[in-house]
Amino acid sequence: MDAPGTLTAERLLRRLEWRVVRRLDGLLQGEHRSLFRGTGVDFTDLREYEPGDDLRHIEWNVTARLDTPFVREYVEDREVTTWLLLDVSRSMAFGPVDRQKDRVMTEVVAAVAVIMARGGGRVGAVLFDSTVRRIVPPRTGRRHVLRIVQDLLHPAAGTPEVTDLAGAVRALDGLARRRSLVVLVTDFVSPGDWAGALGRLGRRHEVAALQVTDPREVDLPAAGMLYVEDAETGEQIFVDSDDAAFRSRLRTVALERRAEVAAACLRAGVDLHVVSTDEDLVRALVRVASLRRRRR
Repeated sequence: MDAPGTLTAERLLRRLEWRVVRRLDGLLQGEHRSLFRGTGVDFTDLREYEPGDDLRHIEWNVTARLDTPFVREYVEDREVTTWLLLDVSRSMAFGPVDRQKDRVMTEVVAAVAVIMARGGGRVGAVLFDSTVRRIVPPRTGRRHVLRIVQDLLHPAAGTPEVTDLAGAVRALDGLARRRSLVVLVTDFVSPGDWAGALGRLGRRHEVAALQVTDPREVDLPAAGMLYVEDAETGEQIFVDSDDAAFRSRLRTVALERRAEVAAACLRAGVDLHVVSTDEDLVRALVRVASLRRRRR
């Protein structure tokens, strides 16, 4: 395990290229770009709707005139622009010392960025918490990926305020001029109507949402009396973690919250994928790739 502050972007990227990207290449049999490949942006033709087609591609004007559903067809843009919308708020620092949620996010982002940049695609990033902390304009190349990873390893210091996911989504919607692939990585610990903003973003772009979780957010270990701190606001309460009733209430609230996030993403028309801190990263990304292929 690397000591805090000693892990560099170059070291992390080399490790991931060897342990993750190489395994993905083998498991996905050369189809690694389908992991987060965006839909095409060049409209080519119309055809009648077939079961399984993406409802977002329905051409409503033609459908209304002919009283038969038609969908738009596109040519895939092989140099699709990918925007990474990344949560660097305080709640992302939860989890085991060597596998906190922000560390898992950094590894996911590095793997995705390498895959997209290796294919010639441009990758940009927006880092946010209670406000947009940093914007990295889309560019190509390994050096650019290193810059994004470095920004995640050493984010700008934030304040103990609630995360503004809706504001970050709106900011990205204003930045991304042409249709792009947006990969949102967050724990969704954010108030407000972020689902509405995410739905509007999804009408212009292809959006994949990755929720990073930790098992202890649902199942608190029995460790006696301890202080529990709200990572977003800094508020602390003293609890008895040995109290089974308390742990049961905490589990119920956490599961209800996760169900609310899933329902909100469904309303927004955005695919939601859950990645846990105790999960093998390669298996998680292969699962995401399989689900995305199936849904498309």
